[in-house]
Amino acid sequence: MTLTSQEEEILDSIHVPSDNDPKKPEFPPDNPKFPSTPTFEIQVPGMQNVWVKDESVNPTGTHKDRMAWEMVVTYKNLLLAKKAGVTDYLPHMSIISSGSAGIAIQKMLKKYRLPDLKVLVHFNMSADIKDYLKKIGCHVYETDLGKRVLLTDDILRLTDNVGGIDITSDDALGPFDVFYDWMSYDILNKNADWVFVPYGTGHLYENVINIAQREASSFVFHDRRFQGDHKKIGKCHFIGSTTNNPTSIADKLYSPHLPFVHLDPHWINLAKRKGHIGAKSRVGIVREESLQEAMKIAQMNDLTAEPSGIAGLAMLLQMKDEVPEEDKKLIVNTGKVKYE
Repeated sequence: MTLTSQEEEILDSIHVPSDNDPKKPEFPPDNPKFPSTPTFEIQVPGMQNVWVKDESVNPTGTHKDRMAWEMVVTYKNLLLAKKAGVTDYLPHMSIISSGSAGIAIQKMLKKYRLPDLKVLVHFNMSADIKDYLKKIGCHVYETDLGKRVLLTDDILRLTDNVGGIDITSDDALGPFDVFYDWMSYDILNKNADWVFVPYGTGHLYENVINIAQREASSFVFHDRRFQGDHKKIGKCHFIGSTTNNPTSIADKLYSPHLPFVHLDPHWINLAKRKGHIGAKSRVGIVREESLQEAMKIAQMNDLTAEPSGIAGLAMLLQMKDEVPEEDKKLIVNTGKVKYE
């Protein structure tokens, strides 16, 4: 099947230099570089050797821009499939979002003239966020996300997108590490003793753990993006930071029924027993006072952040007595949405 002239232009505009060559990175699309975001040391009262990987410099202000780019790459593959006669249309994508993912993905889709995103939100989401999603072209649908777990068929039905693609989970798009693989390699390349990551959907934390296991268990063949010490990975403690408080200021980390979460304590414990990750790796509950203190420290260091994005620093503060002073501590700041 032939593509329309506009589809041919869109296809030609989506450039993927390589899947894993650090000399030919793919993100950000306008100016690809690896690493694409900076890591630098910050000042934390009473602590030393604390570093931040800062995702707030991404186009819409969060790490979700990486996911957004992968959606564009997915459409490139769909256009190639259409050109080959495998399919005859370009489907819409649907997602459950608290805002940042929906904004990042829609802006990227709009840039490449791809079908608008269908976003399922909680009925009591801020009216300002819902209005902004609509303003940039999202098709917004509301439901009570607290009633039960919504799986793919439910999400597609509730967003009037039966036959489309649900991207709430990365399962539908191939490899489990499809969203944040480049970012995960940059994190591992820092050779930290502790890595603190916000845990909302779980995609980022799980991606980092998966790649850590892959590289720690390989003594010969490593991905070209890995430039760290594979022996160091097995001694690094990976800490996820989440909340079970429905009124938490880290609002993007809370969900009463989070679909598609792959986290399994037994899986993490097995990785620890194999020596692929540090023995203290885990996902913990962050306290509100720790989040408030983390925000003050972020402001002191001129970091663009919100409580959900800087929750890793909050967890470090909470675990201060457990973390040796001299150890290298890497905080992942997932950023804060930039509104026009």
